[in-house]
Amino acid sequence: GQNPLFPRILGHEAGGVVESVGEGVTDVEPGDHVLPIFTGECKECPHCLSEASNMCDLLRINTERGGMLHDGQTRFSKDGKPIYHFLGTSTFSEYTVVHVGQVAKINPEAPLDKVCVLSCGMSTGFGATVNVAKPKKGGSVAVFGLGAVGLAAAEGARVCEASRIIGIDLNPNRFEEAKKFGCTEFVNPKDHNKPVQE
Repeated sequence: GQNPLFPRILGHEAGGVVESVGEGVTDVEPGDHVLPIFTGECKECPHCLSEASNMCDLLRINTERGGMLHDGQTRFSKDGKPIYHFLGTSTFSEYTVVHVGQVAKINPEAPLDKVCVLSCGMSTGFGATVNVAKPKKGGSVAVFGLGAVGLAAAEGARVCEASRIIGIDLNPNRFEEAKKFGCTEFVNPKDHNKPVQE
């Protein structure tokens, strides 16, 4: 952010179980399994009511905010001094406090240690391909970087039935795994002495 706050609890990707809820919260209850969402949804603003955007007026990604929306205060402290929130989720902790619009209820049978990547890595890459790039059936797609987000983008291209999904990464050890997500061919920029796009 432009004005970073420290100290703060970082982290934006996780899976968890609701321990308690605040007054008036009816969307989730103690015992529910949830994923945090750093770009939350108030479910009332024009963006939340639109199918074209997920940039909620109230809960959109905000690296500057260090406290809760209700009162601007942090819910974390040490020795009487505040520890600030991060992206409304602060998941690098055993417990966290979030706005109800920043969690998504999931099936309690889903293993939390596996589905935690759905809260960012998978949804970001897959959503960018399917909802934004929208490749045409039979088209070609290039995916730069074959980490979690890149593999999810490749999977989105596969679901959209792209015929060529070109995985681009500096680490050729990622290529075999990327085939499972739809990549049909690969480019390692280190193997070429001209720009990848050429």
